[in-house]
Formats: sequence, structure tokens, C-alpha cells
Amino acid sequence: MLGSWRWNVSLGIGGSLLTLLFSLSSNGLAISSLRCLYAFFAFFVLAYLFRALLAFILQPGSTAPATINVEQEQDPAIGQSVDYSTPESSEDLNQLLKNQLDGSVEQASGKKLAFQPLTPPKLVSTQNREPEELAKAIRHLTGE
Repeated sequence: MLGSWRWNVSLGIGGSLLTLLFSLSSNGLAISSLRCLYAFFAFFVLAYLFRALLAFILQPGSTAPATINVEQEQDPAIGQSVDYSTPESSEDLNQLLKNQLDGSVEQASGKKLAFQPLTPPKLVSTQNREPEELAKAIRHLTGE
């Protein structure tokens, strides 16, 4: 659990003082002190629950499932850290960049692929239509 019981007591006292200040103007001393006592217990319990929840969220170990992978049995450090280093295969990277500058890309099988732009098929061609047919279509669409 995070912190100590002193956090609970200090938050309880702070909540009870606020309750006393707000309650004293509209109630008598007996009712205000009773509400102050209730507020102390309420804030004490809420601080305890908040600390328990915070300790549960921030715990260093995680709850692992019942089944363990074979790889994790061999090396328990797998998946516990991230390696941000760049691999030392700069020759492969340089060759890839040279191939891209030439305009061709090699596949893993060794075949070269040249860049071909996308040429979608035309859906409608108006070049072979007669003018009367086009006029009828326009009249039909405009509602004349």
C-alpha cells in the first residue's frame, strides 16, 4: 500500500474541518460536530480505498495467465524490455537505397520489378457517341 495511515488521518481531519466550517453556519454546534465526526470517518475510509486502488494499479508485477509459453520458460526476460538500437546491416540498407534511386526494386527471389503507374479502365467514353444521343441524355437528366 502506498503511504501510511497518516495520509488517511490527515485527509479525514481535512474533510471533517471543511464539513465543520460549512455546517456551522446553518446548524448548531451539536449537529455540526456530529456531522464533522461522520465526515472524518468517511474521508478516512475513502482515503484508504484510494490508496489501496492506487497501490493495485502501480504494482510492479503483473498478474500472469495460468498458461506459460515455452519461450518464456527458457528466457523469462523476453518481452520485458524494448531494444531501440538500429541493426548493423548498413550494407543492405545502402544497396536498397541504390536500387530505389535506379528506379527498380529487387524482390527476395532476385527478380527486378519496374515501376508501373496505375491505369484504371475508363468507365464511360463520350468520344464515340453521336451528338443527338448526348442531347437526348442531357434533356432526360434536366427533365425537359
